[in-house]
Order: sequence, then structure tokens, then C-alpha cells
Amino acid sequence: MADTEDPTDWREMREFAAVDLTQSFLLSCGFESSSLLIDVDLFLTPEHPLYEQPRPSQKVCIRPAVIEFPYCDAVRAAGQREALEPAAVSRRIEHGAFSGLRRVRDGHYEISGRFGTFLIDAERPLLRLKGS
Repeated sequence: MADTEDPTDWREMREFAAVDLTQSFLLSCGFESSSLLIDVDLFLTPEHPLYEQPRPSQKVCIRPAVIEFPYCDAVRAAGQREALEPAAVSRRIEHGAFSGLRRVRDGHYEISGRFGTFLIDAERPLLRLKGS
């Protein structure tokens, strides 16, 4: 088992088994109660239990999903000390392709992509496909 203080890439997190975040797209984000919710178009690999063969006009299996960071205490832009106000998160984190997500240490995550790099202080993320 990995030391809880070693950074962990999303590929090593059980929640993200059989998906490819680097082929996924962040659509929007915001707070609901104390959770940060990130709406995504999620790329499923053939190993995913809900994978469906793409239609002839499509090349990949994309499903709408939500990445939830429960009990989110703070979201900060990389290099900034001040946390964003919850209402400002949806304005600052714009849509775009992912380049990564990693657990920096327990309760601290980093998400990056065309939308920038943000640090998230929260519980372990949950991944839910919409409509399933």
C-alpha cells in the first residue's frame, strides 16, 4: 500500500478505474452544500462496466458524469494563498480538457487542464455517472 503522503495520480485511484481523464472534458463546476461538484464529459474505456460500443458516427464512449469532492474546505488557483469564494469557483474554473488530477497528500488534491491548475482541500473524490 502506498504511503499516504506520496502523491497519487488519478490513474492509481480506484474511483477512476477504466476511464481516461486526459480524454475527458470539464463542462462546469460549483458548490452544492459543502461539496465541490465538477460536471464532465467522461471518456470510458472498454473495461468500464458501463461502456457502450460507440455508434458509427462516434469514435469513443463518452458519458456525462460528476466528480464530487465532499467536505470541500477550500479551492485555490495554483500559486495563490487565498481560497476562492464558493460563488467565484464557477467563474474561475472554466470549461476545458483535463491534463491531470492527483492526490498531493491526504485531503489535498490538484486538478489541471486547459482551465488552469487548482488546489482542492476536500475528502477523497467520488465519481458518478449521470443517469446510471
